[in-house]
Amino acid sequence: MADVNPYTIAVDDSRMKDLKLRLSLAKFPDELNDAAWEMGAPLADVKRLTKYWQDSYDWRRAETELNKLPQFVTDIQADGFEPLAIHFIHVRSKVKGAIPLLFIHGWPGHFEEAIKILKPLSGGGDGVDTPAFDVVAPSLPNFGFSEGTKKRGFAIEQYAETMNKLMLKLGYNEYVTQGGDWGYAVSRGLAHLYPKYCKATHLNFDSASPPEYLKNPILALQHAATPYTAREKHGVGRSKWFSEEGRGYNLEQSTKPQTIGYALTDSPVACLAWIYEKLHDWTDDYPWTDDEICTWVSIYWFSTAGPAASLRIYYEAQHNVDGREGKMTRARMHSWSPGVKLGWSHFPMDLVVLPSTWVRTQGEVVFEKEHESGGHFAAWERPDEIVADVREMFGKGGGAFGCVKGASGYSS
Repeated sequence: MADVNPYTIAVDDSRMKDLKLRLSLAKFPDELNDAAWEMGAPLADVKRLTKYWQDSYDWRRAETELNKLPQFVTDIQADGFEPLAIHFIHVRSKVKGAIPLLFIHGWPGHFEEAIKILKPLSGGGDGVDTPAFDVVAPSLPNFGFSEGTKKRGFAIEQYAETMNKLMLKLGYNEYVTQGGDWGYAVSRGLAHLYPKYCKATHLNFDSASPPEYLKNPILALQHAATPYTAREKHGVGRSKWFSEEGRGYNLEQSTKPQTIGYALTDSPVACLAWIYEKLHDWTDDYPWTDDEICTWVSIYWFSTAGPAASLRIYYEAQHNVDGREGKMTRARMHSWSPGVKLGWSHFPMDLVVLPSTWVRTQGEVVFEKEHESGGHFAAWERPDEIVADVREMFGKGGGAFGCVKGASGYSS
């Protein structure tokens, strides 16, 4: 395909030496007695990970493993912005009629989140029960090994436009999406702005406004009359914790991303601690290995645009600097998107856990599943559950079966 080229991750030796030097010169703060996780990433953990990253961790081995994946790069230009080289994994199923699925990561995630679901989703297609998918897992602009823009105003509309143009360029005139965190926001942008192409979205992140009697009378009555389920009762507490104790990063990145960007760009220890805190707090006791953490953070440290660039999505999503109309505001993301089928997988230790009546205000919900465990990085933490849910939603008998013309997921 013209202008779509194979991509190999190859970090320069000089950048690796620079990382080792910076780690060796790290200066650590002190810590209050019994501070534990309540005050942030514990000193002992960060010291251990810093030493491991410096002395034992093998980026070249991780790089070799990542390069076993079919990776590509191609230029995509959002209207009014410069062309950006977009990096992506593209796994084509051997099954004719596979469903094109766009996996969209969030922050502090990246394309690596999709690794565990690539093979089972693309394999599928036993002709009876298991649909197959062509999976596209990009690095969003400003993340991973995609380029970042130098112009202000690159907001959710531009992320959605870039992802849509990527799928069209790959020959997918209709497709579905899966994602959480910013993957939710970009998927909602696609649903509102490109419903001709984006036919359905499966989401693992609860974000919604409560139903209103004037807009959603039936859901509003259900919400008022129906007691909360055990999941929803737990969700009130989890959402309260995040609002009061967990979203300081969001306020900083939404208002002054440049300031925190200096720390993440200059100090690998700052980058490590900033991200490691989220990997711990946002998962459901996931047993992170030191290698997993170091690879996860290294993708940010070695990213094409640098770790500071990844923060800007928060600011741009909150500020409309050039007065564009049609901005994907939170209110618009939460509003009804006609013609695009929606599915939700609810995990109890995500950042926000909302009642079903809330998420159903956004469109035709054809799939919903409650899980007893799992957190924010669902495709990494609970890949089997995500795969099963996506298969159920898009397979025979599922609410989104046949939503993509000519791609049922089964051999024709």
